[in-house]
Amino acid sequence: MTAPHKEWTVLPHGKLTRVSERILTVVGDLKMPLMKIPRRMTVVRTLSGDLVIFSAMALNEPEMAELEAFGRPAFLVVPSERHRLDAPSYLRRYPNISVVAPSAGAKKIGEVVRVDTSTPDFGDPSVRYVEIAADSALEVDGEDGMTVVVNDLIGDIHGEGGVGGWLLRVMGFAGDDPHVPAPVKLLLGKHKGEVAQQFRRWAERHDLRRIMVSHGDSIEKDPRGALRTLAESLD
Repeated sequence: MTAPHKEWTVLPHGKLTRVSERILTVVGDLKMPLMKIPRRMTVVRTLSGDLVIFSAMALNEPEMAELEAFGRPAFLVVPSERHRLDAPSYLRRYPNISVVAPSAGAKKIGEVVRVDTSTPDFGDPSVRYVEIAADSALEVDGEDGMTVVVNDLIGDIHGEGGVGGWLLRVMGFAGDDPHVPAPVKLLLGKHKGEVAQQFRRWAERHDLRRIMVSHGDSIEKDPRGALRTLAESLD
């Protein structure tokens, strides 16, 4: 696990991209032993203009100015104990932000950043926090349908080559289709059924538009079918 940054540390990243009228996202690179893994931050704007920042990533100042113009950073979702890298520097930048973390991971996350709640109220019923097996997700209702934002439970990396790409495929983060990565599946243990049930609940939503993952591409082609397949892999 990479040590959390104590100062504002910008790693390689792309441009902020508008996903919908209320969602921004940006993808960066995180160097790991023998590999480079893509990581994603997703920003959701509530009806009041507050921002829910999921899996924070320190950006260059032009992108941070764009983020701040989009809305007021109000909630920082640290989705799991493995995604703490930029949380401390975000809290320093926005000291009044409300820090959200899953209750099952709050102790470990609390070692590097204060945790304010595991049951947030975003003041907007169309944006909902879901805790699943020590991990986090968001449900966002929009004009184009529902977007689900997940963390490590689904990997969908494509086009990675070399030894790093091979390792990512072996671990299930990369491949032709979305996967529950092997290390994540191992950590789930007795919670596999809980995750499978949640995947099936999302698959029942006829308005499901996309699934956004922390590591890999957004799933926009038949996301409901992808969730059913993923649920079966956990049975």
